Amino acid sequence: MRKLIVLLFVAGLFSAAQAAENTLTAKEKADGWVLLFDGKTTHGWRSYKKTEAGAQWQVIDGVLTLTQGGGGDLVTDKDYTNFELAFDWRISKMGNSGVMYHVSEGAGDHPYLSGPEYQLLDNAHGEPPLETAAGLFGLVAPSKDVTKPVGEFNHSLLKVDHNHVEHWLNGVKVAEYTIGSEDFENRIKGTKFEKWPEFAKHDTGLIVLQDHGDGVAFRNIKIHVLP
Repeated sequence: MRKLIVLLFVAGLFSAAQAAENTLTAKEKADGWVLLFDGKTTHGWRSYKKTEAGAQWQVIDGVLTLTQGGGGDLVTDKDYTNFELAFDWRISKMGNSGVMYHVSEGAGDHPYLSGPEYQLLDNAHGEPPLETAAGLFGLVAPSKDVTKPVGEFNHSLLKVDHNHVEHWLNGVKVAEYTIGSEDFENRIKGTKFEKWPEFAKHDTGLIVLQDHGDGVAFRNIKIHVLP
């Protein structure tokens, strides 16, 4: 009987943990966090320069999933300036994706023409350091690799505060930079980003989940708007 009670208790904890996905704790609510994904629909998101989310973006078991390429980059339905963005992500084997911010649809046909990218990657892909998971794609390499094995969810925090940006992965700060600083501008020189006049030039814009053609999944997407 005692063993049965323990098993039921553990099962109850597991169910509670599952039920907590895509919700806010009382403290998060008090601190001003807001859910960007309700765990059931793509409400609040649409494909880049479209009015609805592409059909390849589906909600499966409470997870926002790109089932195959062609869904288009997914964007928020409003702009954000200073914020903390928390999200869990899971990448497919050898997969590549990203989360961009301060994206302007007026900058061109692709979000990356304006939006800096928090890189999402299966690091077994073999990309160079500047293109590995949790770095600023192409410009700032993560200080260390703290990704979880492919198939498991990672937890990320992207903090954008008046051009000062921090990338966190699984509780570790792995990248930090200031947009517009001398160091930042020096990193851009000689790269493809230098050819894109609106790259990292907007102080507000859309948040984007990238369709890079590979399977990627998100849950617990939450934002805390900063002053």
